[in-house]
Amino acid sequence: MPADTVVVGAGAFGLSAALALAARGRHVRVLDPGPIPHPLAASTDISKVMRLAYGADELYTALAEEARAEWLRWNEERRRRGKPPLYRETGILVLTEAPMAPGGFEYESWQLLLKRGHTPQRIDPSKLKERFPAFRHRFGDGFFHGLGGYVESAAAIAEMADRAIAAGVELVTGSHVQSLLVESGAVRGVRDDSGERHFASDVVLAAGAWTARLLPELSRSLIPTAHALFYLRPRSPERFLPPRFPVFTADITRTGYYGFPLSSDGLVKIGSHGPGLAIGPDSDRTVPPAETERLRQFLREWLPDLADAAISSSRLCWYCDTPDGDFWIARHPEVEGLVVASGDSGHGFKFAPVLGRIVADAVEELPSPYLERFRWRPELRAAQFREAARYGGAPRA
Repeated sequence: MPADTVVVGAGAFGLSAALALAARGRHVRVLDPGPIPHPLAASTDISKVMRLAYGADELYTALAEEARAEWLRWNEERRRRGKPPLYRETGILVLTEAPMAPGGFEYESWQLLLKRGHTPQRIDPSKLKERFPAFRHRFGDGFFHGLGGYVESAAAIAEMADRAIAAGVELVTGSHVQSLLVESGAVRGVRDDSGERHFASDVVLAAGAWTARLLPELSRSLIPTAHALFYLRPRSPERFLPPRFPVFTADITRTGYYGFPLSSDGLVKIGSHGPGLAIGPDSDRTVPPAETERLRQFLREWLPDLADAAISSSRLCWYCDTPDGDFWIARHPEVEGLVVASGDSGHGFKFAPVLGRIVADAVEELPSPYLERFRWRPELRAAQFREAARYGGAPRA
């Protein structure tokens, strides 16, 4: 039976879209290789950052405020069902070595949070030593914002899948979509590797780092990049528990590093953002030795208690980057019924509860300030990547 909408991909973008479209009365079918959470998906991890700090970018800050409210609502719904929370509000510690100054991510985040009625607390070296002793005190400035933390991302994807099924969404695993079915300038559905055709009046392409493989014309605008993640086992785990060790960014526009407090498995996760490795998402996920040595150097300088901690595991995580760091949620300008929902750029997961609304608006051609920002923009090409754009004045985490 044809669906109203076929969604390709059951990650954060795809499942959120399916939930929103089903809530609007559509018959939705989601196709994914499976299992869900998929082991190669960017969202399949123990944690993803939930922050409101986005430099001077008011659009993302406002969207993050909405997302946080939804994560808290989901926590409450799960509590009533006897389930643990998905969102852990540890607060966010935003640090910089040099004093915060206009134009910098930390300063602009601080100012915009104040403007929007938040109360971030300025952190100087003496306060850092008192409240967050694991950090070396050469950090010269920054702030702590209590409204933020992390989401247990793999568990959140499982929750979204359960919600989708309960909402009547067809969730089909074992489906490797190979091509779009396009006829007379309109999408008619998709074909999978078994030859089965899934017909629909609308198709949402939400395949993450694999998006451009199904739509090669975007191969210069949606770029898979790999970024290192490390899971360390500290010798003194008690030093890495909140509130003394919250989610943090460590002068991130310069170092690229951010991290999380001790997990339930006794691990401290540290991630690295930057240009990344421009290799395909099916490549080997082993972290290069140079990335490990770079991490050790960072730890020696900033978190000495972790400098010699055993690395329990490490891996490369694939993003689907856009040259300007903004999401790509837009109708195809020439293929009727085709919507691309991708371009996470390494900072999309926190918005999972609210992304679907934006995608659904694109499907239904409804006005939205977010769709204006995330529009189809073929003028952007890989050669236009700039470090400032990659961070957009804010870390992509």
